[in-house]
Amino acid sequence: MRSQVTVSWGEPSIYRFDLEEVQPMPHELARSWLDEQFTFFGCEPIRLTGKVLTADKILGVAQAAGEERFRDPSHRAWALAFARATSAALAKPVVTVDIPTQTLGY
Repeated sequence: MRSQVTVSWGEPSIYRFDLEEVQPMPHELARSWLDEQFTFFGCEPIRLTGKVLTADKILGVAQAAGEERFRDPSHRAWALAFARATSAALAKPVVTVDIPTQTLGY
């Protein structure tokens, strides 16, 4: 089964992370990692209720981290951890994170 996370800032800024040969991240660890990154980057809840959905965390962290973290080879370990956490937290093998439209696709 194909396992891949794609993070896009629009053409030509599309970054694909193949997770076929990578150890899966446990679900709870993935949620915890996303929580830590959400706090680290100072992301704000987008809903008036203050509730933060997993999808909101993924989009917020990707946007706050910026394209540089996905493009620059020196941040490859972080980007791969993001991809693993995204796939595990959503329990989906193929995920597209689209920053300009603020949407996730499965």
